[in-house]
Amino acid sequence: MGDGSIVKSKAEGLYKTICQSEWNPTVTGVVVAFFSVMMMAWWRPWGAVGALRNWGDWIMYGFTSLLGADSGVFAFYEEAPRSIFIDSGSVIGLGFIGGAFISACLGKDFALRIPPYREMVKAVIAGILMGIGASLAGGCNVGGFYNAVGNLAANGFAMMLGLFFGVILGLKLLYLEMEHIQWGEGGAKTLSIPSNLLPYIGLAAVIFLMYVANAFSGNEEDDYIASLGGVILLAAALGYAMQRGRWCMVQGFREPHMTGDCTMAKSVMLSIVLVAVGAAILKYAVPMRAEGEAVLAPINYVRGTFGWGGVVGGFIFGLGAMFAGGCGSGTLWRVGEGQVKLLMVVPFFGISTSIMTSWFRDNDFEADGVLGSYVYLPDAMGYGGTLLLIMAVMVIWYLVVTWNEETNKLIVPM
Repeated sequence: MGDGSIVKSKAEGLYKTICQSEWNPTVTGVVVAFFSVMMMAWWRPWGAVGALRNWGDWIMYGFTSLLGADSGVFAFYEEAPRSIFIDSGSVIGLGFIGGAFISACLGKDFALRIPPYREMVKAVIAGILMGIGASLAGGCNVGGFYNAVGNLAANGFAMMLGLFFGVILGLKLLYLEMEHIQWGEGGAKTLSIPSNLLPYIGLAAVIFLMYVANAFSGNEEDDYIASLGGVILLAAALGYAMQRGRWCMVQGFREPHMTGDCTMAKSVMLSIVLVAVGAAILKYAVPMRAEGEAVLAPINYVRGTFGWGGVVGGFIFGLGAMFAGGCGSGTLWRVGEGQVKLLMVVPFFGISTSIMTSWFRDNDFEADGVLGSYVYLPDAMGYGGTLLLIMAVMVIWYLVVTWNEETNKLIVPM
C-alpha cells in the first residue's frame, strides 16, 4: 500500500470515528464537561430552557398582538422580547440544534421521523409538564440540575431529588400505557434524504455556522453581539457531541430503573464533577485577577429554588421528560436529527415555561423565597468542602446504580 493510500485510509478512519461512529458515553460526558466549562469561561453557563422560553415569549407576544392584552397572561407580553438572533439563550439553542444537525448529516443519521398519533399527544403533554417543571426548579435538566450542581448551587440537588421520583413514576405510567392503551399506534413514517447527499448538507451547514459566527464576532459596535460568535460555536460543539454520543441525562436516571444499565448515569456523574471543578476555578477570586473578582460571577445558576420548588419542579420535569423521550438538551439535539415528536414538544415547552416564568417574575415568587432559598454552597462550606460534597453525592449515586446493576433491586417491574 502506497503512502497516499495509507493517508487516505487513516483519514477515512478518523472521519468514521469523529463523524459516523457512536461515541463512548464516558468520552462524551468528558467532552460535554469540557465545552460546558469553555462556555462558562467565554460567557456564562449554558442551558436549554433559555432558548425555549425566548421562543415561547415570541409565540405569546404574537398571540397578544393578535388578541390584545386586556387581561390574564397576555398582560405580560405587551413588549416584544429580545430577538431570537440576539438573545443569548436563543443563540445557544439555535447553535445547539445546528451542531446536532451537522452531526446527524455527517453521520448519515438525519431523517424526518414522524411519530405515531399517540406519541404526538404525549408530546403536547410532555412539553407542558417540562415547561412547568423547569419554571419551578429554575431550569431544565441542564440549568436546574447539571449546571446548577456544577456551578456549586444547592438548588441543583433539590431538582436532582425530584428527577429521580418523576422519572420512576413516568416509567410506571409508560408501562401502564403499553399494557392498556392501543389507540394511536398508526401514522408513523420516515421521510429520508438520500444518504449520499447528507454529508454535503452537513458540510454546507458547517460553512453557514462559521459564517454566522464570523458575522457576530465582526460587530465592532456592540461587544455583546460580538461575543455571540463564540457562544454559537460552543453551543454547536455541545449539540454535536451529545448527538454523536446519544447523550441524554434523563437516560441516566431512567436506565438504572428500567434495564439496570448504569453506563449513562456514570457518565453524567463524571461530567458533573468535571464541571464543578471548572466552575470552582472560574468562580474563585484569585488575587491576580483584576480587582480580585472571579472570572465567572458566583451567582450564576444559583437560583432561589432550594426547597419545594426545586424538588416538585424536578419531579414534574422528570415525568414530562419520560413522556417526551428526552430531557431539555435531549429534546434539542433530537430536533437537530429530525425527530418530529421532539419538534412538537418545543413550542408547548416554550409556551408553558414562558407563562409560568412571567407569572413568577411578576409576583416576585423566587425573590421573596416562595419557591425556596438561594444557597451558594461555598458561602456555607467553602470551595473545598463544596467540591467534596458534590463528589460524595456522585460517589453515593455511583455505588447505588452499580449495586443495582448487579442485583436489579431497583428495577421498576412491568
